[in-house]
Amino acid sequence: MKPDRFSRRLLIVCLVLAAAAPARAQLGLPSLPPLPLPERIGPAGLGELRRPLERLLDRTPLLALGRLRADHLAGLLARHPDRLQQDPFGNLVVRGEILAWSPTPAGLQAAAAAGLAVARREDFAELGQALVVFSVAPGGGPDIASLLDMLRAADPEGVYDFNHVFSGSGTQGGARAAPVPVSAPAVRPGPRVGLVDSGVDRAHAVFEEVEIRQWGCGGAQRPAPHGTAVAALMVGRSVHFSGAAPGAGLYAADVYCDEPTGGSVARILGALGWLAREQVGVVNLSLVGPRNAALARAVEAMLGRGHLLVAAVGNDGPAAAPLYPASYPGVVGVSAVDRRGQPLPEAGRGPQVMFAAPGSQMVSAVPGKPPYRQVRGTSYAAPIVAGLLARQLPHPDRDGARRALEHLAREAAGSQDGSISNATGHGVVGAGVRIDPAQLR
Repeated sequence: MKPDRFSRRLLIVCLVLAAAAPARAQLGLPSLPPLPLPERIGPAGLGELRRPLERLLDRTPLLALGRLRADHLAGLLARHPDRLQQDPFGNLVVRGEILAWSPTPAGLQAAAAAGLAVARREDFAELGQALVVFSVAPGGGPDIASLLDMLRAADPEGVYDFNHVFSGSGTQGGARAAPVPVSAPAVRPGPRVGLVDSGVDRAHAVFEEVEIRQWGCGGAQRPAPHGTAVAALMVGRSVHFSGAAPGAGLYAADVYCDEPTGGSVARILGALGWLAREQVGVVNLSLVGPRNAALARAVEAMLGRGHLLVAAVGNDGPAAAPLYPASYPGVVGVSAVDRRGQPLPEAGRGPQVMFAAPGSQMVSAVPGKPPYRQVRGTSYAAPIVAGLLARQLPHPDRDGARRALEHLAREAAGSQDGSISNATGHGVVGAGVRIDPAQLR
């Protein structure tokens, strides 16, 4: 790696780690669903199975993704109009809620005068911040957008926004396992990594020797295909499979819990606060959502403490606007490549891309049977990068975070002249983590 390769992207990250910069966000789309594989795949007929599938995925992802995203959001709103609504830009939000990130007394007084009630409050001592969720009485009064304008004017130092709902940056297949109560084992010293996603199937064979701590869902485990597949690509290990940091301790925050308001910014903030308390150095977020000022401030605070946040850049296509949280300054944005190292046609591009990793023609773990399925999209590339970084940064440390990024950039397979690509950033990492379907025999 040439020294000039650590140019503006890596410089931005280092500056944010030293003095976290302001951040902004926007909407993204999910990837195609994972595709089922037989429990055992032999060499006979594999090519016939795989080649038409790969051609289909490579030719039609953008159209399929747009439909999936629109249908998913429209379906949620149609099924739960009592709990969800849209902001003025059409983004999905929790009905009747306003988020306040570290409001001042002036902001609290203005909220009370407007008739807003404090639904809940959470203090994040490690971040030096607090979250207040206001509830808006239904009917008759100002709409939420007008209330936000009023609060921002009354309290310029506070941060106020909708409670937006975020979704995974990749859809998934596989059966959802039944909820079960779980304990919180002590995680041994050594590599560990954080996950903000849906639930993880702890009973899956790839997690047999992985110690997992869990947050969310009132202490119950609600395994889901997306969270399970992402977690496996970070820490999973079995005779058939190995993630980027096999056997590392996993701190898994479920922000969905099978609820219509799952993935809300309030839950994501709670998960980040928990991971800050647990001193987890690297956190993976394979999810996307609309611009949200409260989340931007939380990300800024995490980066300022020396955490590395790794996020999928999304699957809205190469011409799309930057997606978030991957495009916040200092966040490690990850794109996806196929087995030839070529960028996926649906993957986002731009200066937010710091690395790329495998994201198609590969399998990961899912609940139920078959236990492994094909996955595709930037959702499944980000955890590979997170796992690789977690080897170098078990605890938050600003200098350690900078060194971990520099180390991974030196290991990346990039252009020969050391330039940085809008498609793959510093280059492709984790190629050896991709498990080809042909290997599951």
